[in-house]
Amino acid sequence: MRDGGRTIIKTARSGRKTTERTARQTIKTAERSSRKVIKTTQRTAKTAQQTVKTAQRSAQATVKATQRAVQTARATAKAAAATAKATAKATVAAIKAAIAAMQELIAAIAAGGWVVIVVVLVICMIGLLIASPFGIFFSDGGGSPDAASPTAVIAQINSEYADRLSALQTGGTYDRVEIQGGPPSWPDVFAVFAAKTAGGADGAQVSVLDTDTVEKLRVVFWDMTKITTAESEVEHPAEGDTAGWTEKVLTITVTPRTPDDMRVFYAFTDRQNAALDELLTEVTRDMWNNLLYGSSGEIVAVALSQVGNVGGQPYWSWYGFNSRVEWCACFVSWCANECGYIDAGVIPKFAGCTGGSNWFKDRGQWQDGGYEPHPGDLIFFDWNEKGGSGPQDDVPDHVGIVERVENGVVYTVEGNTSDSCRQRSYNVGHYEIWGYGCPIYN
Repeated sequence: MRDGGRTIIKTARSGRKTTERTARQTIKTAERSSRKVIKTTQRTAKTAQQTVKTAQRSAQATVKATQRAVQTARATAKAAAATAKATAKATVAAIKAAIAAMQELIAAIAAGGWVVIVVVLVICMIGLLIASPFGIFFSDGGGSPDAASPTAVIAQINSEYADRLSALQTGGTYDRVEIQGGPPSWPDVFAVFAAKTAGGADGAQVSVLDTDTVEKLRVVFWDMTKITTAESEVEHPAEGDTAGWTEKVLTITVTPRTPDDMRVFYAFTDRQNAALDELLTEVTRDMWNNLLYGSSGEIVAVALSQVGNVGGQPYWSWYGFNSRVEWCACFVSWCANECGYIDAGVIPKFAGCTGGSNWFKDRGQWQDGGYEPHPGDLIFFDWNEKGGSGPQDDVPDHVGIVERVENGVVYTVEGNTSDSCRQRSYNVGHYEIWGYGCPIYN
């Protein structure tokens, strides 16, 4: 029994030791597994961190690449714009050279210099630039059987504009009609038209104003001319023996859109914008004036023939007045009538300076006081005379006819200057020159 008991005890001890060894091995295995899991987790975390860092570096690289691309695009755009502007400036210079060459050509023909003629013809062939927006300066009405001159086109569209305003007024019964604003200036219209038409992707020519080209110009004019109307009623209360009444008023508002408006409206390209910029510079101002307004020596000759007349009786009596009135505008109208310009619709018959100036403004044939005029332009003044016509009030007081411009001085012929016809002179841009009506002499 002792031996059996010892055997049982040994067996029990052996069982405990085995269990303890198994437990210790299990714990060690668990610890090793835990350490592996921890290491694996740590490696996974490090891998994730590296992935994040790689993604961040990739994102930063992408952003930097994008920024560089944007900067490159901006630089490219600036370079393109600069190139376009430089090209446009060179084009203007070439046009001036071509015009000068044509003048030399005429002189050379007169002198019989055929070698010079050949050279000038080569220059003209190179410098015509017919396909560019600056080809508009060569649109003199030739080159096609159905071609029209710019002045003829202006007269045609002005007539359509006047007809549209008349139709609005006759569309109802009104006691009074007010017209506010005016259409865009013709240099603006032609500049936008030339940049849009010849500067576009299809590059249609503008050097010949044929039927199709005139229609494109007409579209630009009406796109740049916004006309709105509004009707209102004005109550007039009774006064004395006069009963109260209601006045029906039509207000027509004409709003010109600017060239900058049209850049956006037509979504101009860099090339078109550069051309438009150059077409509207001071350098091209005289070119537009020569192209669109022209000049006439005939009315100047008639006006000069009247210098010395005192009292103005021939002019105000011709107009229809029975006694003397302030007759400067009557004198201008009389001269225009002698040339047939009133019947032709070139100059209006007017006795008041405001009415005459408004006529030109309504047709886009108006220039401000800083403009350098041409012979035959009508010059309007706003005097600054205390006790006379009063201080300047932005209302014209006097009108005359431009005789010529030399060395920055405007020479005029004016009626009702100290009650006589006289020649006068002013510096270009003189502060009392209110503006100019620019007749379209065909």
